[in-house]
Amino acid sequence: MNPTLRALTAAVLVVALYGAAVAKLPAPPPPTEEQKAAAEEKKAKDAAAAEATKQAQARAEDRVAARYIAEQKAKGNIVHPTPIEAPAPVVPAVPAGQTTGKPAPTTPQGNTPASQATSAPEKDPAKK
Repeated sequence: MNPTLRALTAAVLVVALYGAAVAKLPAPPPPTEEQKAAAEEKKAKDAAAAEATKQAQARAEDRVAARYIAEQKAKGNIVHPTPIEAPAPVVPAVPAGQTTGKPAPTTPQGNTPASQATSAPEKDPAKK
């Protein structure tokens, strides 16, 4: 038997057996109240850790910038750091679950156009 054919047969066998094994696994049970509470605690702890890391990063960047400015000042160079404003939070135009009250514009085919810019209305070919 050809070594390539042998390797291909082995690969197909592995894939088939893996598929059969995974197909027989039962679905995981729904989480209990304790598991849900533990997940919420972990989520809160992770968020606090992420915030602490973010603050530590900002302090480190400030220290590096202050050191750079001091070094440049010692050399006689004047450095004016550019203040960087925090980006404004993204606010959705319409809150989720609410509508503006106006139906979305549609094309004669019933599709919603990609942009609000409209061109001259197309004539229906059936009415010629």
